Amino acid sequence: MSPTPDTAVDLPVLVDDLFRLLRLKTTPVGIQLFETVEAMEAIPKIRRPRGTVHTTDQIVGQAARLGFTVGVTADDLVGQQCRAVIGLAPQDDAFQAGKAFAGVWFATEADAAAHQRAMTCVPHGRWCAMAVSPLAAGRLKQPDIALVYANPAQMILLVNGLQWAGYRKLEWGAVGESACADSWGRALATGESSLALPCFPERRYGGVPDDELLLALKPAQLAKAVDGLKHLAANGLRYPIPPYAVQNDVRAGMAASYGPR
Repeated sequence: MSPTPDTAVDLPVLVDDLFRLLRLKTTPVGIQLFETVEAMEAIPKIRRPRGTVHTTDQIVGQAARLGFTVGVTADDLVGQQCRAVIGLAPQDDAFQAGKAFAGVWFATEADAAAHQRAMTCVPHGRWCAMAVSPLAAGRLKQPDIALVYANPAQMILLVNGLQWAGYRKLEWGAVGESACADSWGRALATGESSLALPCFPERRYGGVPDDELLLALKPAQLAKAVDGLKHLAANGLRYPIPPYAVQNDVRAGMAASYGPR
């Protein structure tokens, strides 16, 4: 049985299942927001930037690509765009205007402002710090969300797993630049599973490879998806997906999935 939101999730076991079922190449990580800096800094083996400034993409990348556990405050992040997505800065008039993006990412200031309004960000005022860590490390006792990087074939199976039981159509959007608002911003702000196309800065600064997509979701939602993956695998629907060839008679392949059971 998949966990409910109130059920504790065994994160190391969950990650082992993910690697076994999907053969991921990137470490699944968790994000947790903190009301005090002291609570964030109490995490075992936490790393803190010392005299350096980063994008949030880089902080997530240090966890996903290097296995680090990293904590930041607003002062550690490069600007309001990164800070506001995770609730460490206000979405004030300057943020909403987005003038720095006009002529770079968008044709006009009106286009840039429309983009800023479209972003999903964590409300400002409650949180003072953020930490990111590999889920399997167990250093974040109650991660708010998990991040899973996967190629398109792996990702559609993960989505299929999420929809195995209690089906509902999943719909996502794309703000383009600042796509972290589509993934961890939206998941943290709404609690909804959130699939995103990592943007230029996520790939340039966060180390996201060309072939990876990003799914952000609560640990209990991820556990539900993994439970679904196990059922799909038992039905022969598993990763890697073997190509059937475009000219073969399809009936034998279809019979393996939809024939008498």
